[in-house]
Amino acid sequence: MADLSAFPITRKWPAQHPDRLQFYSLPTPNGVKVSIMLEETGLPYEAHLVSFESNDQMSPEFLSLNPNNKIPAILDPHGPGGRPLALFESGAILLYLAEKTGQFLLGAAAQRYETVQWLMFQMGGIGPMFGQLGFFHKFAGKEFEDKRPRDRYVAESRRLLGVLNQRLSSRAWIMGDAYTIADMATFPWVRNLIGFYEAGDLVGIQDFPHVKRALAAFVARPAVVKGLGIPQWS
Repeated sequence: MADLSAFPITRKWPAQHPDRLQFYSLPTPNGVKVSIMLEETGLPYEAHLVSFESNDQMSPEFLSLNPNNKIPAILDPHGPGGRPLALFESGAILLYLAEKTGQFLLGAAAQRYETVQWLMFQMGGIGPMFGQLGFFHKFAGKEFEDKRPRDRYVAESRRLLGVLNQRLSSRAWIMGDAYTIADMATFPWVRNLIGFYEAGDLVGIQDFPHVKRALAAFVARPAVVKGLGIPQWS
């Protein structure tokens, strides 16, 4: 049985199954990227809820694994060379799990880097822009009379949706017929923009039919249905 006692995070979130990958997260767009990937691959894992309401992400135990105090993070007892590996940043975790399992990252070098390219497109563009739009539209930004900050993110979100819509206009998924980590990274954010942030009308989501079609296919996948609720809210 794996010994994870050297990792302080296990003191706050004890591993009931230390031989399984330990997953510390919330069911947010960044969090469910990884829970969906875990469900898609079938890797055994144990999920731990990191509650922002109680500032779990600021606890010394969590910071010992992720000094950037963001979810998700993982602790794999069977990392490279058979040693435990602690890892944060959702994009890095998706890449690691894809390489670990040999799934959802195309094998040919050119296609592999193209997949990583679209993963970075989500990490550097879609995630930050949609998140800022959500803040200014649904949360504190609603109180601001000056709508220029919100409108800036609306315009950039529409531009990004246009890029994605064009990419999907001639293919089922971002990389074609193959469903990859690029899709797992991107569509939770599109779903959140329309659903939780209630910004579908604001960005004119009807103008992006290929994005809507791929999103519908994404949320219909059994692993996605399950992964969207992991970890369960307490």
